[in-house]
Amino acid sequence: MQIKENFNAFEDLVPPITELNKSYRENLAEGRLVLQACMLCNKNQYPFESFCYECGSTDLTEVSSTGEGSVYSFVKVHQPYHPAFKPFIPYFVSTVQLDDGPRMLAAMFESDDVLEIGDRVAARIEKISETEAMLLFEKIR
Repeated sequence: MQIKENFNAFEDLVPPITELNKSYRENLAEGRLVLQACMLCNKNQYPFESFCYECGSTDLTEVSSTGEGSVYSFVKVHQPYHPAFKPFIPYFVSTVQLDDGPRMLAAMFESDDVLEIGDRVAARIEKISETEAMLLFEKIR
C-alpha cells in the first residue's frame, strides 16, 4: 500500500501500541482488518481485550473480517478538530454494524453529501506511514 497525499498527517494522532492492539495494528498496516474471536461462544469483538465481552472467556483468537456492514449511526463533521482532517471537510463519522460481528467507529472521507442509516459500507484501509494505517469506511455503490 502506498501513502496517499493528505493521509500522512494522521500519523500524529496514532495512539501508542499496546499488547492488546499490536496485532490489530500490524494487520491493518498490511491491509487486513481482523477482529478478536471467542473460541467458547463464537462471538467476534472489537476493540481487542483480554476476555470475551459476551461470555467472559479468555480463550480468544483472531479472525479476518470482510469489512462489510451497514451504517448504524453517523454525524456529519463540518469543523476540522485537527489539521489532518481539514482537506476532508465535510466528512462523516459513522458507527458501522459489521456483518461479521461488532460495531466499529470510523470516518468516511470522500463521501457524497447523502448518507443514511442502513447504507451498505465496506472497510477502506489507508496507509498513513511506513508502519501504520487507518481504518475508514466507504459506501458500497
